[in-house]
Amino acid sequence: MALESNERPDKPITKFESMLKTDDVYFFDAEDFEDIVHHYLNNGKISLAKKGIKIGLQQHPCSIELKLLQVEVMVFENHLENAEKLLDELEMLDRNNEEIYIQRANIFSKKDNHAAAVSLLQKALELTTDSFDIYSLLGMEYLFMDDFKLAKESFMRCVEFDNEDYSSLYNVIYCFEFLEDYDGAIYYLNEYLDKNPYCQVAWHQLGKQYYEKRMFPEALTAFDFAIISDDTFIGAYFEKGKVLEKLGKYKEAIENYETTINIEDPTSHAFLRIGKCYEKLKNKEMAKYYFYQTVHEDPLLDKGWLAITNFYYNNKNYEKALYYINKALNIDGENPLYWKKCANINYALENYDQADFAYKQVVDLGNYELDTWLKWADVAHYNGDTLSALQILAQGREFYPKNLKIIYKSVGFNLIIKDFINARICLLDALKLDKKRKQLQLFNKQFPQYSNSEWINTILANYKKAS
Repeated sequence: MALESNERPDKPITKFESMLKTDDVYFFDAEDFEDIVHHYLNNGKISLAKKGIKIGLQQHPCSIELKLLQVEVMVFENHLENAEKLLDELEMLDRNNEEIYIQRANIFSKKDNHAAAVSLLQKALELTTDSFDIYSLLGMEYLFMDDFKLAKESFMRCVEFDNEDYSSLYNVIYCFEFLEDYDGAIYYLNEYLDKNPYCQVAWHQLGKQYYEKRMFPEALTAFDFAIISDDTFIGAYFEKGKVLEKLGKYKEAIENYETTINIEDPTSHAFLRIGKCYEKLKNKEMAKYYFYQTVHEDPLLDKGWLAITNFYYNNKNYEKALYYINKALNIDGENPLYWKKCANINYALENYDQADFAYKQVVDLGNYELDTWLKWADVAHYNGDTLSALQILAQGREFYPKNLKIIYKSVGFNLIIKDFINARICLLDALKLDKKRKQLQLFNKQFPQYSNSEWINTILANYKKAS
């Protein structure tokens, strides 16, 4: 038996859920069904949304809006072909319904045809006066197309419609940042704040832009205003702490990080920053305490294990440093900086086999820094493989063709393996770059056994006469 809506004064959603628990069938207006379905879609309850659409179409079989909601669910569930067929039927009934074009755009977006989606959304704009949601969708499509300029303009329109649409505001700033237009972001946010002076989100974002430009006093002021606007805004306290660190005000930075912990549950990132501050203050015990708190709070935060590694490495406790860098590598084994730290620790411990393996990982993962080549070559030499050391230096020289540290080291290693021809070539290459011999001490210091040899002195003398 169908009951009229005025027989039950409950709200549509409560009444609908009551109906599902009984054998009764209640009558709803089509608009009530739309509200019910929107409610469930917004809360991610797809199965209840589908029930609402099914019962709604039984009571209102000609409702275009309910059928469009049915299309929306089909698109969400990737039943794109069925959705397109239903849209074809609906377009025959109402060619000027902007929602039809929006749903077609969603289908094209799902198929990664973002240009077609944009074209359809622009058509939808022509058919409606309520363009807020469409500009938001356009902004996302432009982001998919990496057109950050047009994406930014679309999200700006959303903020114009609703100055509390912080999602769009974040997207505007994201576009500015991607375009590396920090000045543009600062100008935009200041204009926004002229109209909305108590918006903590905008002050927070403004502070981050100043931080990027290393305008630390201005950043500090912006974060202070964010806190004035909302004294429970954790992000503002945390970012303010980072600025205070840059200004060398470590005790004040610690106070701000501790505030974030007092407002909400502690986070590993806050513990890590506090530990870094104590490290700068030379308070080793407190630094160590907070680094251990970091990994206790989040054992999978590799930066926490790295902080402990660096703590022990800087204090020359290499055995413990090695233990903890392996913890970081177990979490992120593709990080070249972790492998380099591992290599340097093994180098310090004279574990040359392990150091050789680690330096190889460093280079394989794309780290080509000068000291990587130099230390790796030394490790190969210490392992008794001077020929490999020379090959490593040759690789390094491709990246640093005029670096005298590499060239003079190559001279010494060639002399060790008695390859006097290549030693002479390398030495002459070095002298062409080091005409006043100011860097010759690089060779003399590492290879004192050759520094005053007849072989070296003869080449130096002949080169001097020739030049």
